[in-house]
Amino acid sequence: MNGEPNGFATALRGAISTSGLSLDRVQARLQSRGVSVSVTALSYWQSGKRQPERASSISAVRVLEEVLELTSGALLGLLPPPRPRGASSRRERSAPSPAQTVLKPMLARIGAPHALEKQQSLKLVGLHDHCAVTEDGGPRVVTARAVFQATADGQDRWLLVYDQGQPEAPELTALRNCRLGQVEVDAEHGLTVAELLFDRPIDRGETQLIEYSMVNEGPPNPQWRHSQFRAFHRPVREYLLEVSFENGETPEKCWQYTRPGNHEPEVRRELKIDDANAVHAVALDFGPGVFGIEWS
Repeated sequence: MNGEPNGFATALRGAISTSGLSLDRVQARLQSRGVSVSVTALSYWQSGKRQPERASSISAVRVLEEVLELTSGALLGLLPPPRPRGASSRRERSAPSPAQTVLKPMLARIGAPHALEKQQSLKLVGLHDHCAVTEDGGPRVVTARAVFQATADGQDRWLLVYDQGQPEAPELTALRNCRLGQVEVDAEHGLTVAELLFDRPIDRGETQLIEYSMVNEGPPNPQWRHSQFRAFHRPVREYLLEVSFENGETPEKCWQYTRPGNHEPEVRRELKIDDANAVHAVALDFGPGVFGIEWS
């Protein structure tokens, strides 16, 4: 039978959540049964961004039902028909997105013209953002701690893409195990691309922890005045977001929100403010999508 739109993704996401397994563990159990599926593919399937279509992927879903202890056909029966293929669909896929149109020239100017298309050799394992909300009520200072793992030898930098939503670029400062390299700013689109150069190159399997800060000198974008978020284009194993209200005022309400994909509804959950006048939210095996905190 034909599945409902996003029915497969919703069921898979729920089954993985119920199992208590991370995507890495699901992948490992599939691998132990002779089935090779990347963590990225699993993430795309559960977000609805991609659907299993090839024969090998359909076979993998059958084994996935076993791994997640589902009845036979519980996932396969929810798969929608394969997406159209051919010349028209190729033309749609080849049309560049606005982000690619803007970002590609910026990346080219810092010597990474193919960064959007090529397989990434650094995996973001964990990210911790601390946002300090100051007197004017908007997010002004963000301190980030990121952990990367190399999937190839000789990795010596991370490319940071930041959408500040205003012409003024943030003041970037390298705090630990890195230094600032080239920086490109597109004031018209409110984008900043910066190189964070590691203190030493790392090889396959090695990890690197870096810290950096972003200070917004100009007034916060009105649209984002009461929120802080990250947009992930690739899965991240763990993301911790903290927001501390250092202006002496406590917001009436705070929410965690996620937008897993362009066509999926936003999911919101109310957060409790702690004794330090702060809130936090954690995302595990998240992405692609947007994860953030909003307050009023």
